[in-house]
Amino acid sequence: MESHRLLIKNIRQLVQVTANNDQMFLRGEEASQIQANSEIANRNSLENIEKIVDANGGVVLPGLVDGHSHPVFAGDRVHEFAMKLAGATYAEVQAAGGGIHFTTAATRKASEEELYRDFEKVSRQMLSAGTTTLEAKSGYGLETETEMKMLRVLDKLSKNSPLEISATFCGAHAVPRTTNEDDQTKAVAGEMLDAIIKAKSNGELQCVENIDVFCEKGNFGVENTERILKAGEKAGLHANFHAEELNCLNSAEMGARIGARAMSHLEKVSPEGIKMMAASGTVAVLLPSTAFILRLEAPPARELLKAGVIVALGSDFNPNAWCPVMPQIMHMACIVMKMSIPEVLAAATINSAHSIGRGKTHGALHKGRVGDLLLLNVPKWEHLVYRSTTPYDNTITHVFKLGKLAFEAHK
Repeated sequence: MESHRLLIKNIRQLVQVTANNDQMFLRGEEASQIQANSEIANRNSLENIEKIVDANGGVVLPGLVDGHSHPVFAGDRVHEFAMKLAGATYAEVQAAGGGIHFTTAATRKASEEELYRDFEKVSRQMLSAGTTTLEAKSGYGLETETEMKMLRVLDKLSKNSPLEISATFCGAHAVPRTTNEDDQTKAVAGEMLDAIIKAKSNGELQCVENIDVFCEKGNFGVENTERILKAGEKAGLHANFHAEELNCLNSAEMGARIGARAMSHLEKVSPEGIKMMAASGTVAVLLPSTAFILRLEAPPARELLKAGVIVALGSDFNPNAWCPVMPQIMHMACIVMKMSIPEVLAAATINSAHSIGRGKTHGALHKGRVGDLLLLNVPKWEHLVYRSTTPYDNTITHVFKLGKLAFEAHK
C-alpha cells in the first residue's frame, strides 16, 4: 500500500523541467527544451493521502531556487536611489558613505532578534512568490561577531521556516575603512573562518555551505580572493563568489581554474573566462536586477549559453536591489539579458539548484526528488514569466515545500 503526503488532481499541465531524472543541470540547447506534459494520468488508487488539492485546470511546476541573495541586514538605502537616478556610480555612492559600509554600520548595531524579524518577513514574501530554496549570504558585518550573528539568523530561519536555505559566509564582502585588503584577507581566512568551523562542529551552525568574496577593484583582488576561497574550501565550504561585475580582473579564469562551484554577476567576463567556465562546469549565476538598477551593461547571457556555460539566476535581494520576487527576476532576465522563457525557467530551477549542490534533488519534478512545487492559476506555465508575477496577483495559488503546504493565496 502506497502512502503519499499530497495529491494534486485536475492538473492541466505538469512541468517536470527535464525528462531525465539523472540530469543535474541544463545547458546550451538543453536549456530551451523544457519538459512539460499536458496529458496526465489520474492516480485515484493511491491511499493514505494526507492532503488533496484541486488544481482546477491549473499548472504544476517545481519550486523556484534563488541562487544569490543578501537577505539579512538592518535598515535600507532608499536615500541612495536618488543618487543613482542622478547618475552616481556604485563606487561614487560608496565613497559618499553609502553602499555596503552604510548597511554594515546599521547591521552591527541591530540585535539578532531584530535581524531575524526583518528576514522572516522577507522570507514570507519569497515563499509567496514561489521561492522554495534560497542561497543566502552574510557580509554586512565584516568582523567576526556580526558575521556570526548574521549566520545564526540564517540558520535559525532555516530551521523554523519552510524556506530551505543554503547559507554563504561572505565576510569578504568589502574591506572596512579601518583596515586594508591584506589584513582583512587574513581576518576572513583566519579568525572568522575559525569561528565558523567551531560553530559548525558544535552544531551551532548547520546550513553554512558556501564561501563568497566580492572580487573587485577597491575590494579584494584576484590573489587574495583565491586565498580566501581556498581557505574556505579547506574548511568544507564551496567557492561561490562575486566575479567580474564592474571591471574585468580575470577572476572568472581563476575561479574556473580552482573549480569554483559558482560565480555571480559576470557583467565584464572575458571570452577566455567564458570558455574556461564552460570547461570547468562552474555555474554562472546571473543577476538581472543588478544590471537594471545600477544601469550596468547586462551580463552576456547569450554568449554564456552559446559556449555551454551552466546559467542560473538569482534575485540579488539586498538593500541596493530590493526585489525578493523570482518571477520578476525571470521576466527581467528575458528583457535585460535576452534569455528565452524556457531558458529562464531552467536557470531559476534546476540550474540554480545545481549552483548550491542540489541539482540532483531540487529544481525538477521526478520520483525521488524533493516535493517542492508550485500550483499556478494559469493555462500555461509561461504565464509565470510573461505576467511578471508578484505575490499579490494570485498567479501562484499554492506553494509546497517537501510536499507540505507552505503558502496559499487568499481567494
